[in-house]
Amino acid sequence: MSSDRLPRLLALVPYLMSHPGAQVPEVARLFGLSEKQLIDDLQLVWMCGLPGHTPGDLIDVSWDGGEILIDNADTIARPLKLGVDEASALLVALRMLDELPEFQGRDVLGRVIAKLEQAAGEGAATVSSQVHVELGAAPDAHAVITDAARRGRRLSLRYYVPGRDEITPREVDPLRVVLVDGRHYLEGWCYRAEAMRMFRIDRIIDVEVLDVPADPPAEAEPMDVAEGVFRPSDRDELVELELSPAGRWVAEYYPCEEVAELGEGRLRVTLRARDQSWVVRLALRLGESGRVVSPASLADQVAATAEAALANYASAG
Repeated sequence: MSSDRLPRLLALVPYLMSHPGAQVPEVARLFGLSEKQLIDDLQLVWMCGLPGHTPGDLIDVSWDGGEILIDNADTIARPLKLGVDEASALLVALRMLDELPEFQGRDVLGRVIAKLEQAAGEGAATVSSQVHVELGAAPDAHAVITDAARRGRRLSLRYYVPGRDEITPREVDPLRVVLVDGRHYLEGWCYRAEAMRMFRIDRIIDVEVLDVPADPPAEAEPMDVAEGVFRPSDRDELVELELSPAGRWVAEYYPCEEVAELGEGRLRVTLRARDQSWVVRLALRLGESGRVVSPASLADQVAATAEAALANYASAG
């Protein structure tokens, strides 16, 4: 089933339940389908239902004469609603969009946010607000950085590095602000690293424009971000992971040196890690859906961290 077909079917069935006798041409036009595509969807719906797969368990649908009648679909008679986590993530994204100085259409966006908050309930609104605060980004960072890059002024930053869970001071000559994979980055010459660096703007805790002209060295060249921001180095440690079907997303989300199918949906991937603590957090996040195979010392570190977390949980209980 295609990625867009399942959401369509989950919307189609509730619509037909609430509009008995709807006509095929009318429904096809409403859902942006040809009549053939709609009939194909109805034929698939006819084979769906509850476990057991007997005639009494399956959805009953007919479209003789162009009139669609559907029955025995009470379990999905209402449209799906966003869960608290889904609504929270969407609210955070919309609020970040609302803060961008170049964004047009704040009136419309404000109404969308208000409707989403009302539909999702207090839980989602509260969670999204908490997540927004935890980002800790300077509220005017994007505007300040964009202006400094345009005027050619050096920046002083306090930047959160999640891999080491620390905030570091930086002085940066900004070259540009770029949008990659839905996030804004400052690209510039970092005097702490003595190299070009990309800084996620939502991780810049404080930013100040210095009374110093930006003067990056001649070798400071913008990076090609067509394939993403993260570029592993040959000096980074090779890490081998085994992933269950539930952990396959790692191979799609992170650049991998090798990906091998192990059968039954499992994968073995090899990737480079600049920081072992990042791999430890990834392994803990994966839980039973993945494990570190090598290096052995890193696998031991993951196991020790997990045991310590369980011990803390047990003592707290």
